[in-house]
Amino acid sequence: MRVVRSTVAHATIESVDIRDAERMPGVALVLTGEDLASFGNVPLRNVGYQRMFPDLDEYCQPVLAADKVLYVGQPLAAVFADNPYRAEDAAEKVLVEYVEHPPVLDPVEAAQDTILLHPSGNVPATFVKEYGDVDRVFDEAPHVFRSELRIGRQSGVPMEMRGCLVRPVPGRDELEFWGVVHAHNSRRILAAALRMPLNSIHMRHTDFGGSFGVRGGVFPEYVAAGIAARRLRRPVKWLEDRLEHMVSISHAREQVHRIEGAFDSDGRLLGLRDEIWHNHGAFLRQTEPLISDITAGMVGGPYRVPAYSATVHAVTTNKTPLSAYRAPGRFEVTFARERLLDLAAQELGIDPVDIRIMNVLTKSDLPWEPGMDIVFEGFRFDSGDVRDHMEKALAAADFDAWRSEAAELRATGRLVGTGLGVLMDKAGLGLYETAVVDVDPSGRVRVLTGASSVGQGIETVIAQVVADELGNDPEEIDVFHGDTDQLSDGVGSWSSRSTVLAGGAARNAARGVIQKALRVGARLLGVTVDGLRFDAGRVCTVQEPVRSLGLPEIARLWDGSTARLAGEEPGLSVSGLYRNEHMNYPYGITCIQLEVDATTGAVEIRRLFTSAEAGRVMNPMTTRGQVIGAAAQGVGGALFEEFRYDAAGQPLATSFMDYLLPDAQSIPEVEVFVTEDAPTPDNPFGAKGMGEVGLIAMGAAVAGAIDNALGNGFQATRVPVHPEDIYELAATARAKAAAGQARSESDSF
Repeated sequence: MRVVRSTVAHATIESVDIRDAERMPGVALVLTGEDLASFGNVPLRNVGYQRMFPDLDEYCQPVLAADKVLYVGQPLAAVFADNPYRAEDAAEKVLVEYVEHPPVLDPVEAAQDTILLHPSGNVPATFVKEYGDVDRVFDEAPHVFRSELRIGRQSGVPMEMRGCLVRPVPGRDELEFWGVVHAHNSRRILAAALRMPLNSIHMRHTDFGGSFGVRGGVFPEYVAAGIAARRLRRPVKWLEDRLEHMVSISHAREQVHRIEGAFDSDGRLLGLRDEIWHNHGAFLRQTEPLISDITAGMVGGPYRVPAYSATVHAVTTNKTPLSAYRAPGRFEVTFARERLLDLAAQELGIDPVDIRIMNVLTKSDLPWEPGMDIVFEGFRFDSGDVRDHMEKALAAADFDAWRSEAAELRATGRLVGTGLGVLMDKAGLGLYETAVVDVDPSGRVRVLTGASSVGQGIETVIAQVVADELGNDPEEIDVFHGDTDQLSDGVGSWSSRSTVLAGGAARNAARGVIQKALRVGARLLGVTVDGLRFDAGRVCTVQEPVRSLGLPEIARLWDGSTARLAGEEPGLSVSGLYRNEHMNYPYGITCIQLEVDATTGAVEIRRLFTSAEAGRVMNPMTTRGQVIGAAAQGVGGALFEEFRYDAAGQPLATSFMDYLLPDAQSIPEVEVFVTEDAPTPDNPFGAKGMGEVGLIAMGAAVAGAIDNALGNGFQATRVPVHPEDIYELAATARAKAAAGQARSESDSF
């Protein structure tokens, strides 16, 4: 399959001429939006927002555009040929005529509905979360500080781009899919989009590489491939190239914050108010507007905020649609909130560290339940002491020495600065997860999980959990995911949920295996269940002489005929379910020391420290890897990565020549500091999600360090801070410094 995409940002489609394409050698089928009109739009995953916003489905994306296009890169035709070269040649023969309209790109402007993109307006959802007497607090506060802050448009850009293989099942009206992330949730969406029974869609295990959220869910291309495979009765493969990826993968971030804080004269935070415009692009994808919901609930972070108001407008524009990307909403609100605290510290003459320490939550504040919800769950922070962790982390980093060193270097004329940000994540989103543990007579243990493997090491952690329960070596555990015929129900992997939920389901299944082994072992050994104990992978009699059976022996002896005669299922295979009643809230800090080159705008990160309270670390190596990987993506979001557009809505970053990524030389050794002081009571492991903490405060810390390096009261008000931005800021800083020196010399004279 080769997709024909819109080359304009906003237009009515006059015609799509496919005649020349259909005549090309090897072409089997060409589909247009008119051909697929009966399929409607790609549905959202329904987690409850349709009840809040009845018109939400109107904002879903059509499989192929039929009457209008709303962003450059939108699919409007698909060509199917017997090899990719012929498909691409034929796609170039598809002629599209447009009547162009002015695009709207800025979310604040789009929210005015001056240029209408959807019949019900450009704002499909608005979230308002409040508690306390906000207006009174701001009216009476001794100090109120305000700022407008912007977070640029980014994405996860994994090495492995999107793709899928769809194969019709011979002799049946059924389809097999490879390459689609989150098999079980995606299966439900595909069945609805293709108008097929759920049991006619079979998702297959695929090692599809990284996702970071942006590859999750069902894209229009997957539906088009399924329609063609069903019509042609032939397998269909689609692999996007990097240009397609840059204009059509889910984008992320892009928010405008108008944030204000009320403070007393000592710097204590009395109230927080933020109005946010969240640019969702042309359509809603995945589970949106979920990220806007999260954004509205997380502005306060790990701080003691007596009065709070956050309003988030989920806005559609003529840009590529948006979805979740690692720490969605949290990276953005942390940048805005921490920048506000830096501003308040500067205006009040308070140390930036001190203003944070005096306002973060302590153990005596818990449980912190301010009376608002996040994604239909009451916000409850019930384990930890942010101040204690912050003090330990700053001491471990020796942050005071960093600051002293930076000041000494600035005295010599070098632009060196330090910055920090305090973070809170929310992890474990999603009510349940499933697993099956099956002990083979050979001794190997097979685990099926509803989670997705997207490079986060979930196979390692699940194998570790099951091995701990059964007494096996982790090397004897085989973990499989993504096949809906083997495991009919599951959820997936996002929001740092896999260890807790998938691990919890695997743990419950393993414990079910032990219970079955005791029950079956009692029959085989001729004793009661009470007369047995489980020890190191064996069922043993309590009384002497000790007789025992290993799990593989029980699986072998409890064969089909033996088990069926006893009215039971053969073997040792047990399903497990884990339900999660509450999200958990990891927290930590990120510290940066960097140097600005005023002549080029380049930034060298000299030191990078990030911390987190993990509750309990399940696997130190994978935890460290998650934190470092997230930190690298955070640096990208703070200094390099941004999808920018010209006034006509044409994307200006369609390759890695323009969409800059941090390279190995840009990332220093990351110092990771993890505490296990506050296991969460909300799951059996006590663990908190660690997949995103390294990223969340990076933008805030980098911006603060740039301010500190440049001096003269500068405040970076947007990320990423590009080299050209830094060059201009540094030039202005030098000019201000020179002017100040000249005035000083004049006064002295």
